[in-house]
Amino acid sequence: MKKLLTLSIAACCLATVSSAAFADISDKLKAAMTSDVRTEAEIDRDRNRKPVETLEFFGLEDDMKVIELIPGGGWYTKILVPALAEKGEYFAAIGTSRIEQNLSELPGFEKMKVIAKDARLFREEGSRFYSLELDSLGVTDADMVLTFRNYHNFGDQGRAKMNEEAFKALKSGGIYAVVDHTARHMEDENSSNRRRFDPVKAIKEIQAAGFVLVDYSTLHYREDDELEYEVGAKSVSGNTDRWTLKFKKP
Repeated sequence: MKKLLTLSIAACCLATVSSAAFADISDKLKAAMTSDVRTEAEIDRDRNRKPVETLEFFGLEDDMKVIELIPGGGWYTKILVPALAEKGEYFAAIGTSRIEQNLSELPGFEKMKVIAKDARLFREEGSRFYSLELDSLGVTDADMVLTFRNYHNFGDQGRAKMNEEAFKALKSGGIYAVVDHTARHMEDENSSNRRRFDPVKAIKEIQAAGFVLVDYSTLHYREDDELEYEVGAKSVSGNTDRWTLKFKKP
């Protein structure tokens, strides 16, 4: 009983420390969310994407070295770069052309680093999904690697390569944070689920790359998404059910 009480106290202490650490960056994230750099369309998605709560779940701190894979148009980039600018480091890798063109010259984004510029995203003939070629991300001591709604875009080779490079880029204890649209478990590929991915399969693949599953969040669970329609369909667009998984490099 005494041992259990000690463990419970220790767990509470860790949670308190974690909450205090996140408090240091929470205000910075909220300030970044009000920046003029963000468009009305991007701001409109805040309620659904819950960036502050999502990053708190992943354990983001303001002095971390963070890599964002496939940042796309920079929805998360515009929040992360200002929040990490003072004490941390932000790196973007793979599919970075839009943020390089649109953000790199803006005030406040001087410290944004783009890495793995030799990375090649391509589709094999006849494939709907991407393959990935790159030598290395060039970082081996990152605290966190993030990727949002990108996992589904890759074929087997591309997903395996992305997981492998994330593992190599992280230090021991580093976090691999992955969010994507939910597909039914073991459902055959079809036109409606082509931008969805089975979370059970994702867990197995990411564990096979050497990661340990730490936790999952229901932040982006949507009961009214029947997992039947393509994510761009009117009934689910902007309100898809998404799995939110947190892994750690041992």
